[in-house]
Amino acid sequence: MPFYCYIVECADGTYYTGWTTDPARRARQHNAGRGARYTRSRRPVKMVYIEELPDKSAAMKRERAIKRLSRQRKKDLFE
Repeated sequence: MPFYCYIVECADGTYYTGWTTDPARRARQHNAGRGARYTRSRRPVKMVYIEELPDKSAAMKRERAIKRLSRQRKKDLFE
């Protein structure tokens, strides 16, 4: 089963990074208010970056690495 690290852009222009096994389902969860607490008050969100990784551990490590990036470096990943 593939795992994915993703970035969503919130309605206020901020970015949220996470990991999942199903990016489309996760985007629906965020937009329904059942995602992360951070995105609940910043809906709607738009999936802007998805990276497939081989396992859960790799996805979690990549999530942490992306969260440490500056806003511009995150933006550079998908623009």
